[in-house]
Amino acid sequence: MKAIAFALPVLLTIMYVEYYFSKRKGRNYFNFSDSISNLSIGILDRLTSLLFAGFFYFVYDSIQTKYGVFDIKPILLHWVMLFFIVDFLWYWYHRFSHEVNLFWTAHVVHHQSEQYNYTVGTRITVFQSFVRLLFWCILPLVGFPAPMIITLLLIHGLYSFFTHTRLIGKLGFLEKILVTPSHHRVHHASNGHYLDKNYGGVFIIWDKLFGTFAEEKSELQFGLTKPLESRSLLWQLFHFWVELYYDVKEKKGLWNKIKLLFGKPDDVNPTLRNKLERIFLSTRRRGKLSLAFKYYIITQIAISITALIGLLYFSEVVSLFYLITISAFIILTLIN
Repeated sequence: MKAIAFALPVLLTIMYVEYYFSKRKGRNYFNFSDSISNLSIGILDRLTSLLFAGFFYFVYDSIQTKYGVFDIKPILLHWVMLFFIVDFLWYWYHRFSHEVNLFWTAHVVHHQSEQYNYTVGTRITVFQSFVRLLFWCILPLVGFPAPMIITLLLIHGLYSFFTHTRLIGKLGFLEKILVTPSHHRVHHASNGHYLDKNYGGVFIIWDKLFGTFAEEKSELQFGLTKPLESRSLLWQLFHFWVELYYDVKEKKGLWNKIKLLFGKPDDVNPTLRNKLERIFLSTRRRGKLSLAFKYYIITQIAISITALIGLLYFSEVVSLFYLITISAFIILTLIN
């Protein structure tokens, strides 16, 4: 956790550098409310990852110890093998997260941003981590030890973060092998012909092999095909859970309910969101944010990030009372 505590300021600096150069080039790649929303979800993800890190390690270690087919040692060849297997599993995890409603409930949050920059790379939730667990459990079952798995997943996730930018253009021959920012921009695009493309994490070869590859050729629109009407943290996290619940509830017959749960997001009643937003969201709409209010929000985010870094750095020695208290403070601040 100390490594993540040191990494966060570095990643924040990279986000600022991207913001600086986008402004200098006159590119409108950032939006205040959008960026704050992305960072809020990123802070919550790092916090929940801290709370559940021990659980994920325990699961991997228990499976490998009790049921591992092989006793794999951390030598170079095995690290290379693990890297390719992780990326292959990532492709299928990512694809199912777009094609199965139960998994889309967790992954939809990552696609809500209508901008595309490094702050979007932080837009991950602990729900995604639990879905990934279903796929990653294959690794300890094969025999890969928990420390190797956790290390590789962190490296893999870090690579994915750097593909969330519009400042980097196409990268020549690397476009044929790796998932580049160009490829991942296509994945985040809501243009009809770009939907459900480029699922790869590090290697684009899986998309080319399984027929889900698309090259960036035209202007991109980002976000959901039907954008949310609110940046409420809770609504962003749970809106699709609510939509799916109400739609399943309305279906007649057990088989139809099950088909919807495992069907595609397009199968969910598209008129439900408007109805549910009128029920669950405030009808009051804030006008243009004042400079003073923006500074207030930035202060809240800065305090939350500082508290999070402190928790991560002292996670091994902080008492349970302080862990729960500071975590609750951060969560309430983000909701506020």
